[in-house]
Amino acid sequence: MSQTESASPANKTTSAPIKIVMVQDVFQVGDIKSNADKIINASVDAHRQGADLVVFPELALVGYPPEDLLYRQGFLLQAKNECLRIQQSLKETIGETGVVFGLPIEAQGNLYNAAVYLVNGVIEQTYFKQSLPNYSVFDELRYFIAGHESAVISVKGYQLGLLICEDVWQADCVRQAKLDGAQALIVLNASPFHIDKQVERVEILQHNVKTFELPVMYLNMVGGQDELVFDGDSLAVNSQAQLVARAKVFEADTLDIIFDGKNITAAAGDLPEVSSDALPTETLVYKALVTGVRDFVRQNGFSGVIIGLSGGVDSALVLAIAVDALGADNVQAVMMPSRYTADISLQDAEAEAKSLDVKYDVIAIEEVFSSFLTTLAPVFEGAPANTTEENIQARCRGLLLMAISNKKGRMVLTTGNKSEMAVGYATLYGDMCGGFAPIKDVCKTLVYELCRYRNSVSAVIPERVLTRPPTAELREGQCDQDSLPDYDVLDRILKLSVEQDKPIDEIVAEGIDRETVLQIISLVQRNEHKRRQSAPGIRITRRAFGRDRRYPITSGYRRK
Repeated sequence: MSQTESASPANKTTSAPIKIVMVQDVFQVGDIKSNADKIINASVDAHRQGADLVVFPELALVGYPPEDLLYRQGFLLQAKNECLRIQQSLKETIGETGVVFGLPIEAQGNLYNAAVYLVNGVIEQTYFKQSLPNYSVFDELRYFIAGHESAVISVKGYQLGLLICEDVWQADCVRQAKLDGAQALIVLNASPFHIDKQVERVEILQHNVKTFELPVMYLNMVGGQDELVFDGDSLAVNSQAQLVARAKVFEADTLDIIFDGKNITAAAGDLPEVSSDALPTETLVYKALVTGVRDFVRQNGFSGVIIGLSGGVDSALVLAIAVDALGADNVQAVMMPSRYTADISLQDAEAEAKSLDVKYDVIAIEEVFSSFLTTLAPVFEGAPANTTEENIQARCRGLLLMAISNKKGRMVLTTGNKSEMAVGYATLYGDMCGGFAPIKDVCKTLVYELCRYRNSVSAVIPERVLTRPPTAELREGQCDQDSLPDYDVLDRILKLSVEQDKPIDEIVAEGIDRETVLQIISLVQRNEHKRRQSAPGIRITRRAFGRDRRYPITSGYRRK
């Protein structure tokens, strides 16, 4: 297939407006047959509703990002065969209704991130993505070759320019589409969520409309894929740069758009006023975490999850997220008190489990802990107690949780937050044990905000959990702030250093004590080995620990 294959001449523009249906849905990586079925079924449904064109997201046929699956010839062959099946099926069922969807295409020995336009089961036009992102979580240059031509499809005489995701952020791609005759743009996306991403999308789309006088229909996918979560939030911006339609966030949805050759409007008629304002951060992040947990657990074939409940704020939040994602019947909470566990921790953990109606077990670790100490006594003789004994407790709990996981076939969710993961305030093979880390990219101060948001929906986290000083309860009278600065200070340092790569002097200029800054940066650098061994977690910031922050474990470099 090539960008000119089966190209048909533009039809003469008709006076009747066209209806474009944009399908915002989940397209799981590697589940090519199911994705093809979804494209076929949704196209048929839209055809029955009078659609002239049905549009699906970037790489919808194979899911995004397929990563090194793209190196497997069997994977690419299956995508090609399923594309042929879609063509044959739609030829028989929807006739002249056009369909656009994304898929990988091999041509002249190269692999492209592509989109095809089908009419009567025939590929009328193929578009190759021109701007391949290779930053942050994206590494498309590892797999794809960039296209160099625009694609303008003709739908009942109207000329629609196709772009794929990053293309719309590049003025040259938009300009060329207009020069080639586009009257409006359709943008296929696999755009992952992070805080403030929704505001950025609206701003760039409105900027393009004002600059090039082309209305834009922007379609995004939805759902979780490992560390990434896609929020949907598909948009339509008219020729006056007004937002005229907006899909739901973190839900499957469709946008029905009418195009008359100059402007676009929502097809649904009396829609409520469409706001350009994103939902509050706490609402969006919470929805992102629920979506990420739901899809990771289900798509990896687990029947449910197990959570070590401590009576603290982090595990309380993870418990609420898990129940909202999977249902109470699929969540089990386990409280594992030690000699240092306070009675209020036991009381609060039980209250959390009861309020969410989950199965709740209490397994004391004192006997296991004592057995470890006895076994190790000859080796430890003469050495004073230190963090070793604290870590043994955490590892006793990790061992118990993993044993229950093996027996019950349920995944362990870890409960560590970004602030702790940054500075290594976590135990390898202890509280870091588990298959998925829902709040791995959520700083401690945001944890509290998310808890208060969840309680505003229904009160499930005791107020005392949100007001008592945070503690790991691994030694007598322990408090997090014995080892760390206040979390509001810590999180400010981490945002500036980890997420924005600010140098030390600029961080200090924000009014933060230099010694504290140096201490935290040193801890971040020294604990890379822990993070490399941690469970994957949902990315909600511009820079999470994981695929978009790749630092060497072994390094002679230290910022002075």
